[in-house]
Amino acid sequence: MFPMRAVPENFMSHRFHISFAVLCILPLGMLFAAPLKLDMTPARSGEWGFRPASDTTIQVTPPAFSWRPQKGAVTYEVECSRVEDMQVVGYRASGIEFSVHCPPEVFEEGAWFWRFRYRDQDGAASPWSPSMPFRIAAGSNRMPLPEKAELLARIPDSHPRLFVRPEQMAELSRLAQGKLKPAYDGLVKTCEKLLENPPSTKEPPTYPEGMKRKSDPWLKIWWGNRVIATKALGGAATLAFTRQLGGKEEYGQLAKRILMDCAEWDPKGATGYRYNDEAGMPYNYYFSRTYTFVHDLLSQEERAKCQAVMAVRGEEMYRHLHPRHLWRPYASHSNRAWHFLGEIGVAFNGEIPEAGQWAWFAANVFACVYPVWCDEDGGWHEGSAYWSSYIGRFTWWADVMRAAMGLNAYDMPYFSQVGYYAMYLQPPHTQAGGFGDQTPPRKASHNRGIMSVLAAQAGNPHWQWYVNELGGTTSGSGYIGFVREGLPQVAPKAPVDLPSSRCFRGTGIAILNSNLLDGRENVEVVLKASPFGTQSHGYESQNSFLLYAFGRKLFIRSGRRDTYGSKHHRNWMWNTKSTNCVTVNGAGQQGHSSSAVGEISLFETSPAFDYVVGEAAPAYKGLLKRFTRRILFIKPEAIVIHDTLEAPQPSSFEWLLHARREMTVTSQHDIRLENGAASCRTNFLWPPDLAVTQTDQFDPPPRPRVKLTEYHLTAQTSMKNAECEFVTVIRPHRTGTELRGSASLQKLEGGFALTIPTASGRIARVLLNASPGTLLAFGGLATSGTVAVVEATVEGVETRRYVCK
Repeated sequence: MFPMRAVPENFMSHRFHISFAVLCILPLGMLFAAPLKLDMTPARSGEWGFRPASDTTIQVTPPAFSWRPQKGAVTYEVECSRVEDMQVVGYRASGIEFSVHCPPEVFEEGAWFWRFRYRDQDGAASPWSPSMPFRIAAGSNRMPLPEKAELLARIPDSHPRLFVRPEQMAELSRLAQGKLKPAYDGLVKTCEKLLENPPSTKEPPTYPEGMKRKSDPWLKIWWGNRVIATKALGGAATLAFTRQLGGKEEYGQLAKRILMDCAEWDPKGATGYRYNDEAGMPYNYYFSRTYTFVHDLLSQEERAKCQAVMAVRGEEMYRHLHPRHLWRPYASHSNRAWHFLGEIGVAFNGEIPEAGQWAWFAANVFACVYPVWCDEDGGWHEGSAYWSSYIGRFTWWADVMRAAMGLNAYDMPYFSQVGYYAMYLQPPHTQAGGFGDQTPPRKASHNRGIMSVLAAQAGNPHWQWYVNELGGTTSGSGYIGFVREGLPQVAPKAPVDLPSSRCFRGTGIAILNSNLLDGRENVEVVLKASPFGTQSHGYESQNSFLLYAFGRKLFIRSGRRDTYGSKHHRNWMWNTKSTNCVTVNGAGQQGHSSSAVGEISLFETSPAFDYVVGEAAPAYKGLLKRFTRRILFIKPEAIVIHDTLEAPQPSSFEWLLHARREMTVTSQHDIRLENGAASCRTNFLWPPDLAVTQTDQFDPPPRPRVKLTEYHLTAQTSMKNAECEFVTVIRPHRTGTELRGSASLQKLEGGFALTIPTASGRIARVLLNASPGTLLAFGGLATSGTVAVVEATVEGVETRRYVCK
């Protein structure tokens, strides 16, 4: 027994006074505040989401963490552990200012758990989130993000800071008179033209009062102001950089004059970022480049003027992007604005108080929330035109990060695959651009510049082969092209070791090719069934397809963007009726929505056959309970499309085709199309008694200034039913060659049997199983899967076979 000790009679009084004193020094809010709550609501449409998502495997270390922004949060904390109960913490970070975090150290491969919490302005902590499991794959790319102070300390104190470092200029000047003299001479030629005819520095106009937004006069000012800003400050940047290489002093003086003239423009006026971002973005990055290239010629007063202007412009961009872009990053223009803000931050770091924060924000966007329209396979939701435009501009930031911060963007998993999208979608000599806004005029040759950069930066031999097939490496013009001339050469390698077809599953694009080496010898089918929906510039309907042959377009997605969001753009191109798809009672999928999703549920490829299955019913807003589209590609001679549809009530179904040339319609079993060297014959084998019509009218048409003729074919069911199947065979061939025979169909209990003569003189027999899991057999061919095909000579000698299990 321990001895009892007497309690002083004033003990309780002292205890009360001590407790009261402690209470008095606490903030009043902490005395009576309710416990902080943590919002773990799952990501909604358009939100980035909790990442790493539970039970995912990632290909980069460390992981980039993302969570829902919390109301009242001032800072966040993250903990990671190898064990679910988090008793042994392997990584901890506190004082995090964004709702994203990329650690400055790599994690080991294998299983991990992570959680987060936040603190409010009084320092009170929320509960921890549940621990969320993830795995880091073996061999993952290493991409730690240095802590803020270290990252900003890497930016040079002196100038120039963008694309090059001050200590590199002497060597670049030497190379300008040697190995890189042709590129330097190109810069000098541009500068001499600018000296002879300097760009106008008159401030562009604002929109007149009452002008209708997106009208043609409005567009002239909107885009015209971008052109004015680019000519003036883009020219100034070229002048200033060329003078740094040893060019004439007159170059620098003209650059300085243009810079200071443009510094007088209203930062929130005609070229303000929020007033007109298409003019504001190039103003901001070209101004920053000119400033850093001409810095040594500016007086303290002139530097202060530039800093004051960009303090306003940079903060306007930052307030628009932060914090929204970290959780809702799917705004198209914002996905280039953030790295333009980063350029401002680097150029003015230490000279504008907020500039370091802008650079840090851009680094966090890159590490944690970029790119958004892609998957790790290299796919791109918005299409090849926006891929080329946005990734091309991003490569500027990649160059800036490497030079100023020592970060290599090409260590990111996406950027190690990025070039395969163009290579598969547009094999050399292909004259078609795939799905997405602004793609109709795109050809494979248009990828030469961007793929030259990607091949050199990533050191990918397949991409270098592609570049060589397009005409050879081009570093581009201007000062960026000059700097890139010094990149190492990559030995090319033809993609003979790769499959000819590829599925970019995360963006819902399957590209089926018969020949990856030459588009002039290729037959290509592209199917879209995307989890990104029909939002932004990737608005074509789910389960729509494209057909190209021998480098030419056969079946297309139709329409031409006259103005973004115009009547034609919105009510034709954003509508299912503009695609090779299916409508229900004349109605299509939800247009331009992240909710109108599809999915590629199966993809298999081989040298002889490709097979892909797309699901699209959720995109129809309740009009369909099921829309499964199965495409079998018998390379290169036949495409079999089997559609299974189910509606909640009896409906009519319309199967749609679009082409640049008029189709010759003899019957539903004989529809012919010719476009240059490419032709095809389409046979609607099932259902019988389709009503086939064709028109060259758009509803609504583009604006009169757009001259466009395209043809739209509709094959409509004759009766209304709740369920419907279509079986369609398309046989592409070279124009001038005659196809032998016709495809035929036999309806079976539980499916269909098809016979398809091929141009090579063989016969393909195909089983389409409408009830997978049950055995379907006919003529010595059987499958319990969805499809089986055997090709044989006319004598019955089997040449190739495929059975989907």
